[in-house]
Amino acid sequence: MGAGKTTVGRHLADLLGRPFIDSDHEIESRTGASIPWIFEKEGEDGFRQREQQVIDDLTLQSCIVLATGGGAVTRAQNCELLKQRGVVIYLYTPVEMQLARTSRDRNRPLLQVANPEKKLKELLAARDPLYRQVAHYVVPTSAGSARDLAQKIIQLIGLNTLR
Repeated sequence: MGAGKTTVGRHLADLLGRPFIDSDHEIESRTGASIPWIFEKEGEDGFRQREQQVIDDLTLQSCIVLATGGGAVTRAQNCELLKQRGVVIYLYTPVEMQLARTSRDRNRPLLQVANPEKKLKELLAARDPLYRQVAHYVVPTSAGSARDLAQKIIQLIGLNTLR
């Protein structure tokens, strides 16, 4: 959370001339409900089931830039689909930056707790190994604008991979 997946993804798609899709926005569009509402009514497991179906559908499309929710890696099937069907970039972001970027965002159900910093540390500890396992490339987000990061990703993976 707060890594800049959507912002960097939009810049990357713009630079590549490709469509950009955010899996969380796609879930909201398909269900007509917000992510917090889905979490409230169906719990995290209900949301993850919806997310898994959307990721399966979206990864069948070619030549798109896809941003997934941070918890997508908690399901092995998502990891397999993402790694097999695309090039996966892990935008590594320290907890301090995540906290600063998400502190006022009420659209993040997992952070609606008494101590969001503790929760972010727990999530990073649990998910970082999964992110690194599924990622083809790890890109630190500590330096540079979102557009700079998108350009760095293009240089890192090379245009031939993206055609």
